[in-house]
Amino acid sequence: MEKMNLTIDGIKVTVEKGTTVLEAARSAGIYIPALCSHPNLPSSREVKPFEVVYRGKEELKNDNSLTEFEGCQLCLVKIEGVDDLPTACTTEVTEGMVVQTNTPEIKQKRTENLKTILSEHPNVCLACDRKEDCDPFRGGIRKASVITGCEFCPNNGRCELQEVATYIGVDESTPTYEYKGLPIVKSDTFFERNYNLCIACTRCVRVCQDVRGNSAIGLVFQNGKVVIGSKAPTLEESGCQFCGACVDVCPTGALTEWINKWEGVAETQVLSTCPYCGVGCQLELALKKDRIIGVSPKGDGTVNQGQACVKGKFGIVEYVHHPDRLKVPLIRKNGNYEEATWDEALDLIAERMGSYNADEVAVISSAKCTNEENYVAQKFTRAVLGTNNIDHCARLCHASTVAGLAQSFGAGAMTNSIDEIRHAKCILAIGTNTTDAHPVIGLEVKQASKNGTKLIVANPREIELVKHADLWLQQNPGSDVALLMGMMGVIVDEDLHDKDFIEERCEDFDVFRDSLKKFDLEKVEEITGVPKDKIIEAARIYATDKPSTILYAMGITQHTHGTDNVIGTANLAMLTGNVGKPSTGVNPLRGQNNVQGACDMGALPNVFTGYQAVVNEDIRKKFEDAWGTYLPREAGLTLLEMIDAAHKKEIKALYLIGENPILSDPDANHAKESLEALDLFVVQDIFMSETAKLADVVLPSTSFAEKDGTFTNTDRRVQRVRKAIEPIGSSKPDWWITCQIAQKMGGKGFDFEGPSQIMEEISTLTPSYGGISFERLEDGGIQWPCPDKDHPGTPILHTEKFTRGKGKFIPLEYRPPAELPDDEYPLLLTTERSKYHFHTGTMTRKVRGLNVLDGEGMVEINPEDASALGIIDGEMVKVTSRRGAVMAKAKVTEVTPVKVVTMGFHFAESPTNQLTNPALDPVAKIPEFKVCAVRLEKVQK
Repeated sequence: MEKMNLTIDGIKVTVEKGTTVLEAARSAGIYIPALCSHPNLPSSREVKPFEVVYRGKEELKNDNSLTEFEGCQLCLVKIEGVDDLPTACTTEVTEGMVVQTNTPEIKQKRTENLKTILSEHPNVCLACDRKEDCDPFRGGIRKASVITGCEFCPNNGRCELQEVATYIGVDESTPTYEYKGLPIVKSDTFFERNYNLCIACTRCVRVCQDVRGNSAIGLVFQNGKVVIGSKAPTLEESGCQFCGACVDVCPTGALTEWINKWEGVAETQVLSTCPYCGVGCQLELALKKDRIIGVSPKGDGTVNQGQACVKGKFGIVEYVHHPDRLKVPLIRKNGNYEEATWDEALDLIAERMGSYNADEVAVISSAKCTNEENYVAQKFTRAVLGTNNIDHCARLCHASTVAGLAQSFGAGAMTNSIDEIRHAKCILAIGTNTTDAHPVIGLEVKQASKNGTKLIVANPREIELVKHADLWLQQNPGSDVALLMGMMGVIVDEDLHDKDFIEERCEDFDVFRDSLKKFDLEKVEEITGVPKDKIIEAARIYATDKPSTILYAMGITQHTHGTDNVIGTANLAMLTGNVGKPSTGVNPLRGQNNVQGACDMGALPNVFTGYQAVVNEDIRKKFEDAWGTYLPREAGLTLLEMIDAAHKKEIKALYLIGENPILSDPDANHAKESLEALDLFVVQDIFMSETAKLADVVLPSTSFAEKDGTFTNTDRRVQRVRKAIEPIGSSKPDWWITCQIAQKMGGKGFDFEGPSQIMEEISTLTPSYGGISFERLEDGGIQWPCPDKDHPGTPILHTEKFTRGKGKFIPLEYRPPAELPDDEYPLLLTTERSKYHFHTGTMTRKVRGLNVLDGEGMVEINPEDASALGIIDGEMVKVTSRRGAVMAKAKVTEVTPVKVVTMGFHFAESPTNQLTNPALDPVAKIPEFKVCAVRLEKVQK
């Protein structure tokens, strides 16, 4: 990128070409007031006319002047050789430019412009909920205004308008403000809208429309005027996603969060990593009196670029400080829990756990825990318990990713980086509801589509991305192998494959090419339900609009042929040469905050850290030498194999960390029976989950906000988790608890002083983490592989050669799902995630606002099926499979196709996984959550 040099107020500054003067000044720490510009918004020179929203019967003539952006006119600067005073936010830097930001002429003009702005904003907050405490309202002498501030004002000290007024030096002789008399909107979830305080900077409009790709907020024609507002009276009715981006950019108190309205200014902020999905958003936790009072997404080059989803923005404070948090160890005695000291609980666990044979014990670790905690969990399992019986929830979501991509490429992880997605020329989003499950990555996809990227969406359901897609392939659930092989057949038949890449970088192509003959388009259309013309079109777009990237999630992995599905995506990428280059690759989107890291750390039954096989003698000896003990030779049991073994009384003791199999495992009734059959069941969690209620001992652990460590996000980026507050009650970090149990059982090498020391040990044993340390991570995340301390990390895998050497083409056969509809169970059930909840709801169900937005499990059913069954929207129905039955309300919607019903798994009141099929992929041992046969019937009143 070409560099530009300029001088601002005598300071030499170097920036990339295309940077504005305002951006250049900010990069150098030079303050220029600006109320319309914001780092989270596109450059003001890129602003397009706004969408005008019409309400009621009023109409507005097509007048572009009403929707053009004029800006606040406060960032005026003097540029040498230029007569007028241009705005810094719209002026692009040129080589040798000399800029002054605070001349007398600029000061005068800024003062005039600010007074105009202040004429739209009350000096005294006339609609303040606490005006009875304010002296001006009581006839007192204190002047409370936007200029002087008020100790009772919720935005005093955190109001940009106040900061700008102070900087410019505006006095009290501002134009008289005429109170607008607008009602304060308090019906929206999470924040209120007080447009009496709005200065029409349009930041909220631009972030909603230009950044989030939504139009919940726009310019509204009301009472003969164009003002800022929403499409409908409430934001929820307007299609708001409640991401909070509008609140984050508002410079006044017009948009104010409920939870911290009267908290005032935070005492400090701590940067940490979001505990929800695998994007790894960087969040600033605002702290006051050892409490989190607010959360703001971090910009400045982070993976999320100043954005968050509703869970990351509003779903943290309440669950971290929820009164139901576990605070002390509990031991079950005579059927009831009694509080215990840590020594009592740990001594009991160590004594009883040590009484079993190695093959009678197992550990389930957690993708919600840090890398360091997963490392000590697997070390404890192998070095102290003497077994490889350790697994975690990746077995239920992305085990097929690890198995499939390892076979094809040699590494089971996302090949490219999140920030490359928007630069692809083609995106194939298959088996991923990205805008719901990974909303910040969804922004990248929508932005790419807006910029002209060809978007192909392959999904049985009409998800939000379909609205942005150039082509929608609505395949039958479980038919992905046939669809991918059909596309590849077209690419080969039409000579669109990358022969040079295949010849130089891949192997076994000839055998693979022959296997494509089994997938003629008539057969593929019959299997998938996708018209062959669409398959041809998709193949041509993907093969010719390069660079092309593939995004997938659990719509690909959670099948009895999930590994084959993943291999199919790898074959397609290699066939077209879309691997090892920017904005290409195969990119699995991980569902939990550290599911990638938990795999990396060896919380799996067949590998140590960094996917080093436990059956390899040389590798095993390396770990034996490091840990000073004999290690088991055979791979251990997978998660569902552990559950089955517990049911058979073969596994007698289970140590479970931060998981909730009563709601998350398939055939959940069987899982419950298995856990009830254990002799010793220890659960470590932050809440008394549905599973914890079955435990013999419950150990209270800390949340992410109360400990240090690292998470590894979906694009292999290792990032810091930082302790923000002290532990709630007597809770302890998971790493500390596991190390204490290990030491009480005689284990050596568990006397760590803290997580940074654990990471040091990880780096010595794990080549891909060899150069990673807490010290290096202070400057931001690092993507593995990072083999040494001087290595910058690896944004793109397989650039020169594949991890396994050459990429391997693997022929595939179509295998239907293990269970299909029949006369007794005529409908197909598939599962989905809500944008408002996470996993089994252990955390998000504790957040009032999230429950308001999505408070109960629903059964989505197509209108055609609903009509045939006599079911109307909102009615209670009974959903029955061969394994169980649950009750839920019907949601009649065309989003779900005919003969398919859809449910989430977040709600204990309607436990969907009592229905799902535990049939396993033979390679990855992942269950088939995405397909099972059910019937629906109305609940008789």
